[in-house]
Amino acid sequence: MATILRSLVLLPLAAIATAQEIRRGASNELLIDERLRTSVARGLDWLAAHQHKDGYWAELVGYKLNTNYETLDSRPLPHVGVTSLALMSFLAGGHLPDRGKYGDALHRGLDFVLSCAQDDGLIVANGTRMYSHAFATLFLAEVYGMVERADVKQVLQRSVDLIVSSQNAEGGWRYRPFARESDMSITVCQVLALRSARNVGIHVPITTIKNAQNYVYNSAVRSNDRSFRRSWHGSYGDEGGSFRYQNREHTRATFPLTAAGITTLYAAGEYDSPIIRDALDYLDRSCVPFSTEWQGHYFFFYGHYYAVQAYYITGDPKWTKYFQTVKGMLLEQQQADGRWICHTGPGDAFGTAVATLILQIPLQYLPIFQR
Repeated sequence: MATILRSLVLLPLAAIATAQEIRRGASNELLIDERLRTSVARGLDWLAAHQHKDGYWAELVGYKLNTNYETLDSRPLPHVGVTSLALMSFLAGGHLPDRGKYGDALHRGLDFVLSCAQDDGLIVANGTRMYSHAFATLFLAEVYGMVERADVKQVLQRSVDLIVSSQNAEGGWRYRPFARESDMSITVCQVLALRSARNVGIHVPITTIKNAQNYVYNSAVRSNDRSFRRSWHGSYGDEGGSFRYQNREHTRATFPLTAAGITTLYAAGEYDSPIIRDALDYLDRSCVPFSTEWQGHYFFFYGHYYAVQAYYITGDPKWTKYFQTVKGMLLEQQQADGRWICHTGPGDAFGTAVATLILQIPLQYLPIFQR
């Protein structure tokens, strides 16, 4: 964040305005059409209709197991991670707690998330893991920036402190706090949460961000890494420009992990390097094949959740081309009742929350999705 602030100080206002115009500019106005607005409205209405009166969304609580989703219970349970993403989708539309059409949904949802905070800072419900903790922390940071509440700040600071203290020697995070191993999919969640918290004045050591940045760089598959090319094929990535799941040989490198790697570097204040440029080219090549293979799978949703952020911050011409592609896919996949089906993963509330988040990025309401 210090890097971001320094860069803004050094740039004249005219240069900043020009950069923003190139990155967003008229292209966003062309992307936000009536079909998109109608689709988002239907998705948010579906989410609101399926929220429990106590503020949560009930989904399958589980974790990734290879390409499957291993559930802890066969029944949908109050899910703090999915709840946080669903609430973020309301914020992304410019809605606030206790104000407007979804004000009550946000109020009740915020109370539920706060109720899941433990004394040690962990935000958990029904066995959820660090993914959900990070999504909840991100939501609290974004909502605190809009409505300053002392109780939100208190829980947010504790949750941030837990993330900072549980970063391991590799510079990353894993499923549980204080784990020795790391992986990209969990690390990106923590860094985005920390970035958002710093944006609203919560203390985050710069060394934590730098260590995470180094972890991501060490996860990159270099363009001349021929040994990796021979080891993996197909949807798991087999070429330079991708990012690995873990910092070790022969672990997979995929579209979602590469999008996560770029987004983590952006959140850490690194916006341009040969590794980032190679990774964006990899995303360009992989987007359609990946999306076709994993439609309806939680890989599809979280892959594009990070890809849309990576491309948005990168700017045109890549941004417009990518968003037109993913927008077309999502509009086609939306069901008649307004939801998106997630056949492998937590469930349809997860799919719908992420889909509406992606579609609302051009609206620019959430600070975390800005450079």
